Amino acid sequence: MKIGIFGINFGICANPDAMAEVAELAEELGFDSLWTGEHVVLPDPQQPPSPAPPLTPMLHPSTALSYVAAVTDEILLGTGITLIAQRNPLVLAKEMASLDVLCDGRLICGVGAGYLKQEFDALGIPFEERGRRTDEFIAVLRELWSSDEPSFDGEFARFSGIQSRPRPARGRHLPIVAGGMSPAAYRRSVALCHGWYGFAMDLETTSESLEGIEAAEEAVDRPEWLGDLEITVTPRETPDYEDLEAYEALGVDRLVLLLPQRGVSQVKEFLERMSEELIDDEDDIDEE
Repeated sequence: MKIGIFGINFGICANPDAMAEVAELAEELGFDSLWTGEHVVLPDPQQPPSPAPPLTPMLHPSTALSYVAAVTDEILLGTGITLIAQRNPLVLAKEMASLDVLCDGRLICGVGAGYLKQEFDALGIPFEERGRRTDEFIAVLRELWSSDEPSFDGEFARFSGIQSRPRPARGRHLPIVAGGMSPAAYRRSVALCHGWYGFAMDLETTSESLEGIEAAEEAVDRPEWLGDLEITVTPRETPDYEDLEAYEALGVDRLVLLLPQRGVSQVKEFLERMSEELIDDEDDIDEE
């Protein structure tokens, strides 16, 4: 089981010194990956389903991960998730390719349709188009990253006679992970992406989502070059080792733990405790 950390770009870790300390320690302790969240704006006052108070500092994902890339060497860097339906896909393709080059091919590009209508309204993007935009824009990323003569003629994006460089360090094989707990998100993950990311889950909702993914696998074709679908989950509560085993038994490949928001020293203590309880324990069992 891979163990990652969610929240490297907001709250406590929106401070660059704290971000660097946490990122360096996470890599030293053997964590698999560091993940950002994203909201361009938050509703004020906070109202469901908004995930955070409106004054929560939240750094732009690629900006934060570029900084983290400079202070780490091997740990993977994930956007969990980038709200692709809110972006110009050509700009996003350049942004993610640039980040992947800067971090030497360590990027996991997590994308999702989004769910805050207030955010779409502020950006002037029709909320009801978010699913179609997400599917189309994933295809745009792939086209710009892989084609020698990129062109596209879709509902929302049209281009030809252009080039976008640099390409990602791994080109079209830069991992794209789709977030979301809807049938459309499951189909998107199976048909278009390397992996699926479920956020704020428990064992029951994870099991239900995996059943939804199985149904999607029967309904849509998966390109062979994408390989096996990697399953990533952020648990709603901090897991113990028994929870880790239960998630693994369901078929989860990676748990991405929520960072506490109480101070840098508390975050570092959390990382050390999770390393001992989840990473070191698993290593000991493997050696046996």
